[in-house]
Amino acid sequence: MADAGDAFVRFCRSRKSGRRCTRPLEHPGLHRHRTIMWTDAAADPPRCAGSGEAARPAETAADGYPNGRALCTRCQRFVAIEDGILADHDASDASETAEEVTRRREWLNSHGW
Repeated sequence: MADAGDAFVRFCRSRKSGRRCTRPLEHPGLHRHRTIMWTDAAADPPRCAGSGEAARPAETAADGYPNGRALCTRCQRFVAIEDGILADHDASDASETAEEVTRRREWLNSHGW
């Protein structure tokens, strides 16, 4: 496993029509995804559109990761399952740890999406 301290870029959490801003976290000015630009007022709400979709636990790694959570096809994050559906969640998590990002990257590289 890679060191959880590996450098990775945290991108802006703003989304518009499901597209994620490709600028760094806390950037000045408009949000951007390729040629589409938007303001904070025009951004999608933080709640992920995948909340409430049918889900089943993702395939586990040898150590049990992702610990019974499902991969949300909308935001590509592991989310808790409640009664067979994805729990309410935001499209991104500002408090997400470097370890979680590293583990998810490794999981996706070995299991695909």
